Amino acid sequence: MPGDVPAASAVASASYRAAFAPILDAEELARRTPESFVARFTASLDRLRVAEADGRVVGFSLVTGTHLDMLFIDPAVQGTGAGRALLAEAVARGVCSLECFRANGPARRFYERAGWVVTRGYSRPFAGRLYGFVYYERNAG
Repeated sequence: MPGDVPAASAVASASYRAAFAPILDAEELARRTPESFVARFTASLDRLRVAEADGRVVGFSLVTGTHLDMLFIDPAVQGTGAGRALLAEAVARGVCSLECFRANGPARRFYERAGWVVTRGYSRPFAGRLYGFVYYERNAG
């Protein structure tokens, strides 16, 4: 389903803080408010998809071409299948690559269980600092 910007922005803020608390500093996390995601999501509405449960948005994905830019699930409903559904929908739209923080163990396990494979690791700037990342591609086999 195409995106609900305010609801996706709230999920983005909550899940971003939960997922990246062990990785990013508190100041950077504090900048990731729901309002900070609204402009990005509004400009990308055609590429934003949401997952709903009981009538509320519980997750979202953002895709550019064949690359998964973002996939976040409300921390309160992780493990309920919303992430798998969003990932399957993205793959059905042709997604075949994504990037993940090297230190984001839960996300890495999720993608690897879904059959994605790391094709390279690297460091690059993010939020003013250098971080380790891994690049995933769909397992062709």
